[in-house]
Amino acid sequence: MLTSIVGINWGDEGKGRMVDLLSQDYDIVSRYQGGNNAGHTVVNDLGKFILNLLPSGILREEVVNVMGPGMVIDLEHLSGEIKRLTDAGVKISPKNLKISNKAIVCMPYHRQQDILEEDRLGDAKYGSTRRGISPVYGDKYMKKCIRMGDLLHRETYKKELERILEWKNLTITKVYGAEEVKFEDMLSWLDKYSAEFKDYICDTSIYLNNAVKEGKKVMFEAQLGALRDIDYGIYPYTSSSSTIAAYAPIGAGVPNLKLTNSIGIMKAYSTCVGEGPFTAEMFGEEAEKLREAGGEYGAATGRPRRVGPFDVPASRYGVLVQGCDELALTKLDVLSYLEEIPVCVAYDVEGELTKDFPYSTELDKAKPVVEYVKGWNCDISKCRKPEDLPKEALDYIKYIEKAVDSKIKYVSVGAARDEYIVMY
Repeated sequence: MLTSIVGINWGDEGKGRMVDLLSQDYDIVSRYQGGNNAGHTVVNDLGKFILNLLPSGILREEVVNVMGPGMVIDLEHLSGEIKRLTDAGVKISPKNLKISNKAIVCMPYHRQQDILEEDRLGDAKYGSTRRGISPVYGDKYMKKCIRMGDLLHRETYKKELERILEWKNLTITKVYGAEEVKFEDMLSWLDKYSAEFKDYICDTSIYLNNAVKEGKKVMFEAQLGALRDIDYGIYPYTSSSSTIAAYAPIGAGVPNLKLTNSIGIMKAYSTCVGEGPFTAEMFGEEAEKLREAGGEYGAATGRPRRVGPFDVPASRYGVLVQGCDELALTKLDVLSYLEEIPVCVAYDVEGELTKDFPYSTELDKAKPVVEYVKGWNCDISKCRKPEDLPKEALDYIKYIEKAVDSKIKYVSVGAARDEYIVMY
């Protein structure tokens, strides 16, 4: 069983919550892309946790967690994240956390460059989290990075760092006019964290292939959603990595393996953090009520999320590119305050009606076409079986299934582990 858990929309769909829930049936959870530029919020009996880098399976002691070669890892951030969890009673050791020797190290100068570039762009900024993700992925493809495996060999990373900084400082000083990055500072940073993480670093490809041969079940956890994918998202307002399910085996370190199934996660309404087109966006009092009802603030940044009704064109596109076999619908309970629920069923692009998700430049001209369906207007957080749900809630679920052409297997009616319904 090789399962991907992926986002259907702009990210923040509740993937961490679903990974935490479904990982009870898996032996391994592997993050396969991204860095600490997004957060997965998980609530369980130990408390509420925001995970930026660690796979969400880390909250189950019996699950082994893998950080794959497709990731970019800020070691300072990872160190702090591990400390927060261990202080809360979560056990983390090289037995249950393995970091790919091929994963890329996100350096402090990547963070600095990200901030400098966003400030340079001004009003034209991309909405970066300013955590160095775009610069480090850029450097990866320029072949000017330090990998986790290099941290096991001090002379290697010392030599690489010297070579890279000679090049990087040309950009930092001559393009942005900032102070030169000091070699001694960066070497000291690497020395500190290489000592801390050396026992976690291994060839995760060998580990995962052996695990699959032994019949172990593997879950691949994505960060962000289909509309933030570097190739298939709302470019250039995307992440810098591949968020789609097809990339999961590659980013996890097992490109020779094929997925068994893909589970897409989407909210019962739409949210978006950052810049870029968001056709179904609500504004004013209507938006504020939905934002407050759903607690819609970014897990990584704390930024208020942009909100809107469920977006059929965007979600049907997300389901398609993620190759979903089944879906999980999260935060259905948030809509309980509404007597009528808005749904964006199509886009109006300069007078032309379309139900397909347009190319990026056309999105700038798109306006939402909204219909309303009857709400249930009552608390559903205690529902645990499909028959517990009001008819209107069941009708809404069926409405969405038909609209995106995929079955919804899981419905979340709260943040806690047991607050969900299996529909079939």
